Amino acid sequence: MPVGTILVTGGTGYIGSFTSLALLDAGYDVVIVDSLYNSSEVALDRIELISGKRPAFHKVDLTQGEDLDKVFAAHPAIDSVIHFAALKANLSDQTRAQAVGESAEIPLEYYRVNVGGTLCLLSSMKKYNVTNIVFSSSATVYGDATRFENMIPIPEHCPIGPTNTYGRTKSTVESIIEDFISAERQNAQKAGKSFEQWNGANLRYFNPCGAHPSGIMGEDPQGIPYNLLPLLGKVATGDRPKLLVFGDEQDYPSRDGTAIRDYIHVIDLARGHLVALNNLREHKPGVKAWNLGSGRGSTVFEIIKAFSKVVGRDLSYEVVPRRQGDVLDLTANPTKANVELNWKTELTMEKACEDLWRWVSNNPKGYRQEPPAELLNALKAKTS
Repeated sequence: MPVGTILVTGGTGYIGSFTSLALLDAGYDVVIVDSLYNSSEVALDRIELISGKRPAFHKVDLTQGEDLDKVFAAHPAIDSVIHFAALKANLSDQTRAQAVGESAEIPLEYYRVNVGGTLCLLSSMKKYNVTNIVFSSSATVYGDATRFENMIPIPEHCPIGPTNTYGRTKSTVESIIEDFISAERQNAQKAGKSFEQWNGANLRYFNPCGAHPSGIMGEDPQGIPYNLLPLLGKVATGDRPKLLVFGDEQDYPSRDGTAIRDYIHVIDLARGHLVALNNLREHKPGVKAWNLGSGRGSTVFEIIKAFSKVVGRDLSYEVVPRRQGDVLDLTANPTKANVELNWKTELTMEKACEDLWRWVSNNPKGYRQEPPAELLNALKAKTS
């Protein structure tokens, strides 16, 4: 008997696929819905290779409520949702020195998908009495936390104030989930029914990175990636001539003049979703927000140095002016998750660099190629 059945929206994407893997390993049945807009169905094959189990899959656009209803109807055992499906703030043109986030160029599309898709999802959940939701939020909801005293590293009580459209869609969805869960609890209580089953977790995480240690599963963005380490991976494999570093001493008062971020291995992050889900199911806390981060901030130059060390050569970069909406420091204070979820990161940023390089060096075309035979044989030997 499975522990439960979980719907994972955006489950073929980077974090969604690793979380699906963690759920399967923990004994859950997994149903994935994904539009495949910026991901590949091949992720399902890699999940199956590693875990020996294959999630059920439906190609569904979350903004199409009727299609979503059909998934819930087809899988009546679904009791919880982990919600990743969203447009991500990719760079629209990395060749421009003043590159801007895509979300700033097409904000209505970001609101349509990220907010509108969530409204459809919650409506279906209510219709089919699915009462737990774990939401993939983001540290971008905090915006520039340096505008307040004593808010670095960032705690959950830091005021919300996103500085870009992507972050605003995430903070909007957080508010919608809070209102929805609170209303369902109140309505059930007024009707004399049990209400504790309605719960939500808003997981604000920092910079996901790394890949599966087997080297056969990792991040495979369809366009130009936004995040630093995947971009460095493309520089290392020769797909990009150099990395653009946005900002220097004139822009950021950090220890080396570049922006500071908290990097979290995707395996630790996936485990964070699993323990948050378990907390909702077991403790029924209502709506909670938790930071998922390491609490360790690294500058852009420190990341370049760490990844270059793993690759075995210096990687080319060029310093250009900072981008609108970028902030100095996004480092987590993860104490609340450490205590309430008994969760903390176990894998270092350096380990993430090693795993990422194993992935990109062996799979330069990502999921558009078969993984090397030696990696598959090593995986089979380990799992047999």
